[in-house]
Amino acid sequence: MIATGLNTETVRLYRMSSPEHECPWGLRAVKLLKDNAVEFEDHKLTSQTEIDAFKAQHEVTTTPQIFFGNERIGGYNDLAERFGVPAEKAVYSYSPVVALFGTAGLVAWAATLGIPGFMGMALAMLANQKLMDLESFVESFEKYDLISQQVKPYGKTFPFLELLLGLGFLSGVAPVVTGIGSLILGTSGTISAFKAVYIDKLKLNCACIGGNSNAPLGIVSVLENAIMVVMGAVLLFGAAPDIARWEVPTNADPEHISIRAGQDYLAHIHLPLRPPFVRRLEPLTTASLGRG
Repeated sequence: MIATGLNTETVRLYRMSSPEHECPWGLRAVKLLKDNAVEFEDHKLTSQTEIDAFKAQHEVTTTPQIFFGNERIGGYNDLAERFGVPAEKAVYSYSPVVALFGTAGLVAWAATLGIPGFMGMALAMLANQKLMDLESFVESFEKYDLISQQVKPYGKTFPFLELLLGLGFLSGVAPVVTGIGSLILGTSGTISAFKAVYIDKLKLNCACIGGNSNAPLGIVSVLENAIMVVMGAVLLFGAAPDIARWEVPTNADPEHISIRAGQDYLAHIHLPLRPPFVRRLEPLTTASLGRG
């Protein structure tokens, strides 16, 4: 309870709290209320279903939310302003993003996987970060992603789609599907991040490396998605049916498919049916056996 003038109001706090994830801003709100000796009802939202229902009922997009009686105060920052104290600032850092992409780049370089391999490694690692705490990722992702705000299952599906794209870049299998998927996910991500950062002026954490990261949503997020668009376009250009026609001669090497580009055989591109790093290991294995 809190005394305001002659009235005594019930204070209610709604925050995300589950065994897998505790909302840090909810914990800050709890501490602030206790520091000001305010008795309050602590309503914990323990599942994404409860969170979605709460947001829909009160027409809000974020948690925690604090109510003084029937008056909605808002989130943690609004509560701090109500008490006249400085709010704790979020600590932002691009270090997790740099570490992840740096690791992906080094692995791709060491395994001589090239740019597609780098993209595949990065996407697979990004997907892994999201899947480690899926509920937390979905909560952060829905704050700015335009598709997930309209289609709720998209948030939980996104990491799996990202992982499939990463495997597609690494294996070279189904380049058209991988290219189209990269274009769709990259375009929607670019538009969503750009709108949130430069139009709505939101200050949010980027969900690109998981829901618990302190990486800010900013230019890096926009560029990350733009790179997906570019790589998807490159894959589609290399495998576009209106540029190249599949031709499988009866006496063809079963390991390769030859693409005839135009009527004059302007180019022949050999697409291995197995991942490139597997083929590179075979000569080494054969040589080793020969020496034995």
